Amino acid sequence: MARSGLILDDPRAVGIDPSALDALYARIEKAVGRHDGCAAQVALARGGRVAAFRAFGSARFAGERRAAERSSLFAVFSVTKAFVSSAAWILLADGTLGLGDRVVDHIPEFGRNGKRAVRVEHLLTHTAGLPNAHLLPGEWLSEERRLARFGDWELEWEPGSRFTYHGSSTMWVLAQLITQLTGTDYRDFVRTRIFEPLGLTDLFIGLPEEQHGRVAEVVAVGEPMPQDQRAIASVDAPTLTDEMVTWVNGSEARRIGSPGGGGIGTAADVALFYQGVLACLASAGGGPWEPASVADACTPRNVDFVDPMTNSPALRGLGLVVAGGDDRIWRGFAPNNSARAIGHMGAGGQVAWGDPGTGISFAFVTNGAERNAARQGANGIRLSNLAAAALSSSGSSAPDDGVGP
Repeated sequence: MARSGLILDDPRAVGIDPSALDALYARIEKAVGRHDGCAAQVALARGGRVAAFRAFGSARFAGERRAAERSSLFAVFSVTKAFVSSAAWILLADGTLGLGDRVVDHIPEFGRNGKRAVRVEHLLTHTAGLPNAHLLPGEWLSEERRLARFGDWELEWEPGSRFTYHGSSTMWVLAQLITQLTGTDYRDFVRTRIFEPLGLTDLFIGLPEEQHGRVAEVVAVGEPMPQDQRAIASVDAPTLTDEMVTWVNGSEARRIGSPGGGGIGTAADVALFYQGVLACLASAGGGPWEPASVADACTPRNVDFVDPMTNSPALRGLGLVVAGGDDRIWRGFAPNNSARAIGHMGAGGQVAWGDPGTGISFAFVTNGAERNAARQGANGIRLSNLAAAALSSSGSSAPDDGVGP
Protein backbone atom coordinates (compact mmCIF):
# COMPACT_ATOMS: atom_id res chain seq x y z
CA MET A 1 0.00 0.00 0.00
CA ALA A 2 0.89 3.67 -0.09
CA ARG A 3 3.31 4.51 2.72
CA SER A 4 1.52 4.14 6.03
CA GLY A 5 2.53 7.62 7.17
CA LEU A 6 0.46 9.08 4.35
CA ILE A 7 -2.77 7.46 5.54
CA LEU A 8 -4.44 9.32 8.41
CA ASP A 9 -6.47 7.89 11.28
CA ASP A 10 -8.40 11.14 11.69
CA PRO A 11 -9.55 12.95 8.52
CA ARG A 12 -10.09 16.13 10.53
CA ALA A 13 -6.31 16.56 10.56
CA VAL A 14 -6.55 17.78 6.96
CA GLY A 15 -9.91 19.52 7.29
CA ILE A 16 -12.18 16.70 6.12
CA ASP A 17 -15.57 16.20 7.79
CA PRO A 18 -16.05 12.57 8.99
CA SER A 19 -19.83 12.83 8.59
CA ALA A 20 -19.36 13.73 4.92
CA LEU A 21 -17.27 10.59 4.51
CA ASP A 22 -20.05 8.53 6.09
CA ALA A 23 -22.44 9.76 3.39
CA LEU A 24 -19.88 8.86 0.72
CA TYR A 25 -19.36 5.38 2.16
CA ALA A 26 -23.11 4.77 2.35
CA ARG A 27 -23.50 5.67 -1.30
CA ILE A 28 -20.74 3.26 -2.34
CA GLU A 29 -22.11 0.44 -0.21
CA LYS A 30 -25.48 0.89 -1.90
CA ALA A 31 -23.94 0.88 -5.39
CA VAL A 32 -21.69 -2.12 -4.77
CA GLY A 33 -24.47 -4.07 -3.09
CA ARG A 34 -26.60 -4.04 -6.24
CA HIS A 35 -24.40 -6.58 -8.00
CA ASP A 36 -22.97 -9.92 -6.93
CA GLY A 37 -19.20 -10.15 -7.24
CA CYS A 38 -18.76 -6.39 -7.33
CA ALA A 39 -16.10 -4.69 -5.21
CA ALA A 40 -14.68 -1.18 -4.92
CA GLN A 41 -12.20 1.05 -3.14
CA VAL A 42 -12.46 4.74 -2.43
CA ALA A 43 -9.84 7.24 -1.30
CA LEU A 44 -9.94 10.96 -0.57
CA ALA A 45 -6.78 12.93 0.08
CA ARG A 46 -5.82 16.46 1.05
CA GLY A 47 -2.63 18.16 2.17
CA GLY A 48 -0.53 15.34 0.73
CA ARG A 49 -2.15 12.68 2.92
CA VAL A 50 -5.02 10.21 2.58
CA ALA A 51 -7.95 11.21 4.77
CA ALA A 52 -10.20 8.30 3.75
CA PHE A 53 -9.41 4.87 2.32
CA ARG A 54 -11.87 1.99 2.42
CA ALA A 55 -12.74 -1.18 0.49
CA PHE A 56 -16.22 -2.57 -0.19
CA GLY A 57 -17.77 -5.79 -1.44
CA SER A 58 -16.14 -8.95 -2.71
CA ALA A 59 -14.66 -10.13 -5.98
CA ARG A 60 -12.71 -12.94 -7.52
CA PHE A 61 -8.95 -12.76 -7.06
CA ALA A 62 -7.04 -15.35 -9.11
CA GLY A 63 -10.32 -17.24 -9.37
CA GLU A 64 -11.02 -17.22 -5.62
CA ARG A 65 -13.94 -15.20 -4.22
CA ARG A 66 -13.04 -13.08 -1.21
CA ALA A 67 -13.69 -9.70 0.36
CA ALA A 68 -11.90 -6.70 -1.09
CA GLU A 69 -9.30 -5.09 1.17
CA ARG A 70 -7.24 -1.92 1.20
CA SER A 71 -4.37 -3.98 -0.23
CA SER A 72 -6.47 -5.13 -3.20
CA LEU A 73 -5.58 -3.85 -6.67
CA PHE A 74 -8.03 -2.72 -9.35
CA ALA A 75 -7.77 -2.09 -13.10
CA VAL A 76 -8.19 1.67 -13.65
CA PHE A 77 -8.56 1.73 -17.45
CA SER A 78 -8.22 5.24 -18.96
CA VAL A 79 -7.29 6.80 -15.62
CA THR A 80 -3.89 5.51 -16.85
CA LYS A 81 -3.72 8.22 -19.51
CA ALA A 82 -2.95 10.88 -16.91
CA PHE A 83 0.01 8.89 -15.55
CA VAL A 84 1.64 8.34 -18.95
CA SER A 85 0.89 11.90 -20.07
CA SER A 86 2.59 13.19 -16.94
CA ALA A 87 5.79 11.48 -18.11
CA ALA A 88 5.60 13.68 -21.20
CA TRP A 89 5.37 16.74 -18.92
CA ILE A 90 8.88 15.89 -17.69
CA LEU A 91 10.24 15.70 -21.24
CA LEU A 92 8.50 18.92 -22.22
CA ALA A 93 10.01 20.71 -19.23
CA ASP A 94 13.59 19.62 -19.91
CA GLY A 95 13.37 20.33 -23.65
CA THR A 96 13.68 16.71 -24.75
CA LEU A 97 10.27 17.04 -26.39
CA GLY A 98 8.29 20.00 -27.70
CA LEU A 99 4.54 20.36 -28.14
CA GLY A 100 5.13 21.60 -31.68
CA ASP A 101 7.44 18.71 -32.59
CA ARG A 102 6.23 16.62 -35.48
CA VAL A 103 5.98 12.97 -34.48
CA VAL A 104 7.69 11.93 -37.73
CA ASP A 105 10.83 13.84 -36.72
CA HIS A 106 11.25 11.43 -33.80
CA ILE A 107 9.58 8.33 -35.26
CA PRO A 108 10.23 8.32 -39.04
CA GLU A 109 8.05 5.24 -39.60
CA PHE A 110 5.02 7.16 -38.36
CA GLY A 111 5.04 9.60 -41.27
CA ARG A 112 3.61 7.29 -43.92
CA ASN A 113 0.07 7.70 -45.28
CA GLY A 114 -0.01 11.47 -44.92
CA LYS A 115 0.62 11.69 -41.14
CA ARG A 116 3.59 14.06 -41.26
CA ALA A 117 1.48 16.93 -39.84
CA VAL A 118 0.70 15.14 -36.55
CA ARG A 119 2.40 16.92 -33.65
CA VAL A 120 3.02 16.04 -30.02
CA GLU A 121 0.27 18.39 -28.82
CA HIS A 122 -2.22 16.52 -31.01
CA LEU A 123 -1.33 13.26 -29.25
CA LEU A 124 -2.03 14.73 -25.83
CA THR A 125 -5.27 16.52 -26.74
CA HIS A 126 -7.11 13.89 -28.82
CA THR A 127 -6.87 16.00 -31.95
CA ALA A 128 -4.50 13.82 -34.02
CA GLY A 129 -7.10 12.51 -36.45
CA LEU A 130 -6.50 8.86 -35.50
CA PRO A 131 -9.33 7.97 -33.07
CA ASN A 132 -9.96 4.51 -34.50
CA ALA A 133 -6.39 3.47 -35.24
CA HIS A 134 -5.26 0.52 -33.16
CA LEU A 135 -2.58 -2.05 -32.46
CA LEU A 136 -3.30 -5.74 -32.38
CA PRO A 137 -2.42 -7.42 -29.05
CA GLY A 138 0.42 -9.35 -30.65
CA GLU A 139 2.01 -6.05 -31.72
CA TRP A 140 2.00 -4.36 -28.32
CA LEU A 141 5.34 -5.61 -27.01
CA SER A 142 7.20 -5.76 -30.32
CA GLU A 143 8.75 -2.42 -31.19
CA GLU A 144 9.30 -3.51 -34.79
CA ARG A 145 5.64 -4.47 -35.23
CA ARG A 146 4.44 -1.34 -33.40
CA LEU A 147 6.41 0.92 -35.71
CA ALA A 148 5.15 -0.91 -38.78
CA ARG A 149 1.56 -0.51 -37.59
CA PHE A 150 2.09 3.20 -36.88
CA GLY A 151 3.11 3.62 -40.51
CA ASP A 152 0.01 1.79 -41.75
CA TRP A 153 -2.42 4.04 -39.88
CA GLU A 154 -4.36 6.54 -42.00
CA LEU A 155 -5.75 9.90 -40.96
CA GLU A 156 -9.51 10.25 -40.57
CA TRP A 157 -9.35 14.05 -40.62
CA GLU A 158 -6.79 16.85 -40.59
CA PRO A 159 -4.74 16.88 -37.35
CA GLY A 160 -5.71 19.74 -35.06
CA SER A 161 -9.03 20.42 -36.77
CA ARG A 162 -11.38 18.70 -34.32
CA PHE A 163 -11.62 16.72 -31.08
CA THR A 164 -12.57 13.05 -30.91
CA TYR A 165 -11.54 10.84 -28.03
CA HIS A 166 -8.60 8.58 -28.98
CA GLY A 167 -8.95 5.48 -26.82
CA SER A 168 -5.47 4.02 -27.30
CA SER A 169 -3.73 4.99 -30.55
CA THR A 170 -2.02 8.22 -29.59
CA MET A 171 -1.02 6.93 -26.16
CA TRP A 172 0.95 4.15 -27.84
CA VAL A 173 2.72 6.76 -29.95
CA LEU A 174 3.43 8.80 -26.82
CA ALA A 175 4.77 5.68 -25.08
CA GLN A 176 7.08 5.08 -28.05
CA LEU A 177 8.34 8.66 -27.86
CA ILE A 178 9.06 8.32 -24.13
CA THR A 179 10.92 5.06 -24.72
CA GLN A 180 13.00 6.34 -27.65
CA LEU A 181 13.88 9.72 -26.20
CA THR A 182 14.84 8.47 -22.73
CA GLY A 183 16.28 5.06 -23.59
CA THR A 184 13.97 3.64 -20.92
CA ASP A 185 10.80 1.61 -21.42
CA TYR A 186 7.84 3.94 -20.81
CA ARG A 187 6.59 1.69 -17.99
CA ASP A 188 9.91 1.87 -16.18
CA PHE A 189 10.15 5.61 -16.79
CA VAL A 190 6.73 6.25 -15.24
CA ARG A 191 7.59 4.02 -12.29
CA THR A 192 11.05 5.45 -11.52
CA ARG A 193 10.41 9.11 -12.37
CA ILE A 194 6.82 9.51 -11.11
CA PHE A 195 5.43 6.68 -8.98
CA GLU A 196 8.53 6.08 -6.85
CA PRO A 197 9.22 9.77 -6.06
CA LEU A 198 5.58 10.14 -4.97
CA GLY A 199 5.75 6.99 -2.83
CA LEU A 200 3.15 5.18 -4.94
CA THR A 201 4.24 1.59 -4.41
CA ASP A 202 0.84 0.17 -5.37
CA LEU A 203 0.39 1.81 -8.75
CA PHE A 204 1.55 -0.13 -11.80
CA ILE A 205 1.73 0.13 -15.56
CA GLY A 206 2.86 -3.36 -16.44
CA LEU A 207 2.02 -5.52 -13.43
CA PRO A 208 4.71 -7.87 -12.06
CA GLU A 209 3.64 -11.51 -12.10
CA GLU A 210 3.81 -11.85 -8.31
CA GLN A 211 1.17 -9.13 -7.91
CA HIS A 212 -1.54 -10.70 -10.10
CA GLY A 213 -3.24 -12.49 -7.21
CA ARG A 214 -4.10 -9.12 -5.65
CA VAL A 215 -6.15 -7.88 -8.62
CA ALA A 216 -9.97 -7.89 -8.46
CA GLU A 217 -11.18 -9.57 -11.64
CA VAL A 218 -13.35 -7.27 -13.75
CA VAL A 219 -17.01 -8.23 -14.19
CA ALA A 220 -19.66 -6.64 -16.40
CA VAL A 221 -22.71 -5.70 -14.32
CA GLY A 222 -26.19 -4.34 -14.95
CA GLU A 223 -28.24 -4.32 -18.13
CA PRO A 224 -27.30 -2.36 -21.27
CA MET A 225 -29.28 0.75 -22.10
CA PRO A 226 -32.23 -0.20 -24.34
CA GLN A 227 -31.77 0.79 -27.96
CA ASP A 228 -34.65 3.28 -27.92
CA GLN A 229 -33.10 5.04 -24.92
CA ARG A 230 -29.66 5.04 -26.51
CA ALA A 231 -31.12 6.77 -29.56
CA ILE A 232 -32.18 9.78 -27.48
CA ALA A 233 -29.47 9.68 -24.79
CA SER A 234 -27.44 12.84 -24.14
CA VAL A 235 -24.20 10.84 -23.92
CA ASP A 236 -22.93 8.35 -26.45
CA ALA A 237 -20.13 6.80 -24.43
CA PRO A 238 -18.73 3.31 -24.99
CA THR A 239 -18.88 0.61 -22.33
CA LEU A 240 -16.71 -2.46 -21.92
CA THR A 241 -17.64 -5.42 -24.10
CA ASP A 242 -17.59 -8.94 -22.70
CA GLU A 243 -14.62 -9.62 -24.95
CA MET A 244 -12.72 -6.70 -23.41
CA VAL A 245 -13.59 -7.87 -19.88
CA THR A 246 -12.10 -11.28 -20.66
CA TRP A 247 -8.98 -9.67 -22.12
CA VAL A 248 -8.26 -7.30 -19.22
CA ASN A 249 -8.53 -10.17 -16.74
CA GLY A 250 -5.78 -12.06 -18.54
CA SER A 251 -2.18 -12.10 -17.37
CA GLU A 252 -0.92 -10.81 -20.73
CA ALA A 253 -2.99 -7.61 -20.58
CA ARG A 254 -1.87 -6.94 -17.01
CA ARG A 255 1.77 -7.58 -17.88
CA ILE A 256 1.74 -5.40 -21.01
CA GLY A 257 0.40 -2.27 -19.31
CA SER A 258 -1.25 -0.50 -22.23
CA PRO A 259 -0.43 3.23 -21.92
CA GLY A 260 -4.01 4.20 -22.70
CA GLY A 261 -5.77 1.95 -20.23
CA GLY A 262 -3.61 -0.74 -18.63
CA GLY A 263 -2.90 0.82 -15.23
CA ILE A 264 -3.60 -1.17 -12.05
CA GLY A 265 -3.49 0.10 -8.50
CA THR A 266 -5.23 1.14 -5.31
CA ALA A 267 -7.56 4.09 -4.87
CA ALA A 268 -5.18 5.55 -2.30
CA ASP A 269 -2.27 5.70 -4.71
CA VAL A 270 -4.41 7.21 -7.46
CA ALA A 271 -5.59 9.92 -5.06
CA LEU A 272 -2.00 10.57 -3.99
CA PHE A 273 -0.90 10.92 -7.61
CA TYR A 274 -3.32 13.84 -7.90
CA GLN A 275 -2.05 15.24 -4.61
CA GLY A 276 1.33 15.41 -6.30
CA VAL A 277 -0.20 17.29 -9.23
CA LEU A 278 -2.00 19.72 -6.90
CA ALA A 279 1.15 20.36 -4.88
CA CYS A 280 3.03 21.17 -8.06
CA LEU A 281 0.27 23.53 -9.19
CA ALA A 282 0.67 25.31 -5.86
CA SER A 283 4.43 25.48 -6.49
CA ALA A 284 5.04 23.47 -3.34
CA GLY A 285 8.01 21.73 -4.94
CA GLY A 286 9.50 18.35 -4.15
CA GLY A 287 7.58 16.43 -6.82
CA PRO A 288 8.60 14.88 -10.13
CA TRP A 289 7.46 17.79 -12.34
CA GLU A 290 8.26 21.45 -12.88
CA PRO A 291 5.39 23.71 -11.70
CA ALA A 292 5.23 25.61 -14.99
CA SER A 293 4.92 22.36 -16.92
CA VAL A 294 2.04 21.14 -14.75
CA ALA A 295 0.29 24.51 -14.97
CA ASP A 296 0.51 24.25 -18.75
CA ALA A 297 -0.81 20.68 -18.66
CA CYS A 298 -3.84 21.78 -16.61
CA THR A 299 -4.75 24.65 -18.95
CA PRO A 300 -7.65 23.93 -21.33
CA ARG A 301 -6.72 23.82 -25.01
CA ASN A 302 -8.84 23.96 -28.14
CA VAL A 303 -11.67 25.32 -26.00
CA ASP A 304 -13.98 25.75 -28.97
CA PHE A 305 -13.88 22.06 -29.86
CA VAL A 306 -16.96 19.98 -29.03
CA ASP A 307 -16.77 16.41 -27.76
CA PRO A 308 -19.11 14.40 -30.01
CA MET A 309 -19.79 11.92 -27.20
CA THR A 310 -21.42 14.61 -25.05
CA ASN A 311 -22.05 17.52 -27.43
CA SER A 312 -20.30 19.80 -24.94
CA PRO A 313 -16.92 21.59 -24.96
CA ALA A 314 -14.04 19.13 -24.78
CA LEU A 315 -11.81 21.22 -22.43
CA ARG A 316 -8.73 19.04 -22.57
CA GLY A 317 -5.36 19.87 -21.11
CA LEU A 318 -2.25 17.80 -21.83
CA GLY A 319 -3.56 14.34 -21.02
CA LEU A 320 -6.11 15.65 -18.52
CA VAL A 321 -9.75 16.71 -18.59
CA VAL A 322 -10.55 20.14 -17.10
CA ALA A 323 -13.87 20.58 -15.26
CA GLY A 324 -14.82 24.03 -16.59
CA GLY A 325 -18.14 25.77 -16.08
CA ASP A 326 -21.70 24.75 -15.31
CA ASP A 327 -21.59 21.99 -17.91
CA ARG A 328 -18.77 20.19 -16.06
CA ILE A 329 -20.90 17.11 -15.39
CA TRP A 330 -20.60 16.26 -19.11
CA ARG A 331 -16.86 15.94 -18.56
CA GLY A 332 -17.27 13.64 -15.56
CA PHE A 333 -17.06 16.24 -12.78
CA ALA A 334 -19.62 17.22 -10.15
CA PRO A 335 -21.38 20.50 -9.34
CA ASN A 336 -19.37 20.71 -6.11
CA ASN A 337 -16.08 20.60 -8.03
CA SER A 338 -14.45 23.91 -8.88
CA ALA A 339 -13.96 24.85 -12.51
CA ARG A 340 -10.23 24.20 -12.13
CA ALA A 341 -10.58 20.53 -11.16
CA ILE A 342 -8.60 18.18 -13.38
CA GLY A 343 -8.69 14.42 -13.81
CA HIS A 344 -9.45 11.45 -16.01
CA MET A 345 -12.11 8.77 -15.72
CA GLY A 346 -11.97 5.09 -16.65
CA ALA A 347 -14.25 3.02 -18.89
CA GLY A 348 -15.04 0.60 -16.09
CA GLY A 349 -16.58 3.30 -13.88
CA GLN A 350 -13.37 4.54 -12.26
CA VAL A 351 -13.22 8.18 -11.10
CA ALA A 352 -10.06 10.18 -10.44
CA TRP A 353 -9.54 13.91 -9.99
CA GLY A 354 -7.77 16.64 -8.09
CA ASP A 355 -9.30 20.04 -7.33
CA PRO A 356 -7.07 23.10 -6.81
CA GLY A 357 -10.10 24.96 -5.45
CA THR A 358 -10.26 22.79 -2.32
CA GLY A 359 -7.02 20.79 -2.32
CA ILE A 360 -9.03 17.56 -2.38
CA SER A 361 -8.15 14.65 -4.63
CA PHE A 362 -10.48 11.71 -5.05
CA ALA A 363 -10.34 8.21 -6.49
CA PHE A 364 -13.00 5.54 -6.85
CA VAL A 365 -12.02 2.21 -8.39
CA THR A 366 -14.21 -0.81 -8.99
CA ASN A 367 -14.16 -4.16 -10.74
CA GLY A 368 -17.87 -3.79 -11.65
CA ALA A 369 -18.02 -2.41 -15.20
CA GLU A 370 -21.56 -1.08 -15.67
CA ARG A 371 -23.10 -1.96 -19.05
CA ASN A 372 -25.30 1.15 -18.97
CA ALA A 373 -23.13 4.20 -19.67
CA ALA A 374 -25.69 6.67 -18.30
CA ARG A 375 -26.03 4.81 -15.01
CA GLN A 376 -22.25 4.51 -14.69
CA GLY A 377 -21.74 8.22 -15.33
CA ALA A 378 -24.45 9.27 -12.90
CA ASN A 379 -22.94 7.13 -10.15
CA GLY A 380 -19.53 8.70 -10.65
CA ILE A 381 -20.95 12.22 -10.51
CA ARG A 382 -22.86 11.48 -7.30
CA LEU A 383 -19.73 10.09 -5.65
CA SER A 384 -17.65 13.04 -6.83
CA ASN A 385 -20.22 15.49 -5.51
CA LEU A 386 -20.11 13.93 -2.05
CA ALA A 387 -16.31 13.86 -2.08
CA ALA A 388 -15.96 17.44 -3.32
CA ALA A 389 -18.20 18.65 -0.47
CA ALA A 390 -16.26 16.84 2.27
CA LEU A 391 -14.45 19.85 3.75
CA SER A 392 -15.24 20.67 7.35
CA SER A 393 -16.11 24.25 8.24
CA SER A 394 -12.65 24.70 9.76
CA GLY A 395 -10.88 23.37 6.68
CA SER A 396 -13.02 24.87 3.97
CA SER A 397 -12.10 27.50 1.50
CA ALA A 398 -14.17 29.00 -1.27
CA PRO A 399 -13.70 27.09 -4.52
CA ASP A 400 -11.91 29.06 -7.19
CA ASP A 401 -14.07 28.96 -10.31
CA GLY A 402 -11.57 30.60 -12.62
CA VAL A 403 -10.63 28.09 -15.33
CA GLY A 404 -6.88 27.61 -15.61
CA PRO A 405 -4.03 27.70 -13.08
